[in-house]
Amino acid sequence: MSAPPRPATDLLTADRTHADPLREEPGPGAARCLGLYAKLAAGVSVVTARGPDGPLGMTVSAVTSLSARPPLLLACLRDGSRTLAALTAHRTFAVHLLREEQHALAGRFANPTTTAADRFAGTDTRHVLGVPVLAGSLAWSVCLVEDVRRYGDHHLVVGRVAAVHVGGGRPLLWHDRGFRSLTELAPDGPG
Repeated sequence: MSAPPRPATDLLTADRTHADPLREEPGPGAARCLGLYAKLAAGVSVVTARGPDGPLGMTVSAVTSLSARPPLLLACLRDGSRTLAALTAHRTFAVHLLREEQHALAGRFANPTTTAADRFAGTDTRHVLGVPVLAGSLAWSVCLVEDVRRYGDHHLVVGRVAAVHVGGGRPLLWHDRGFRSLTELAPDGPG
């Protein structure tokens, strides 16, 4: 006769003896992690959504391609943002990859004291699939929400690309807590 199965709590305790020791460490403080994150170079994007009282949007630096088939984008939005609440409610959003000349626009959409109306003031905006789209960006896509998951103080939002436009220009970058431009590397010498 076999022994009765162990309760789940016993399995968790047993697994801790074989757990990854780094997972048990308290880890570095938030300031050190933010120092590390500042060294990550990223393209600057504005995410927009249809809010209950008009368009909403925010600047984000954590946007990446996730899949070509199906076409999926991933964006990380701060917990508690109005833009996150709107895209979750309406299940659609737009991602705008900004051109290097659009650093003022990026700053305006990043400023927590700027109202939604002021963020969109003076922008050439149209609606695609019911979502506000900013004209003049390097590229934009309108996405249908596939999944939203919270991790720490941000949410990962996966969107299925439903409409896309690619323009010209060079991307605006975020690195070391400031806006940067892409420069061409000098070719290596003969050899």
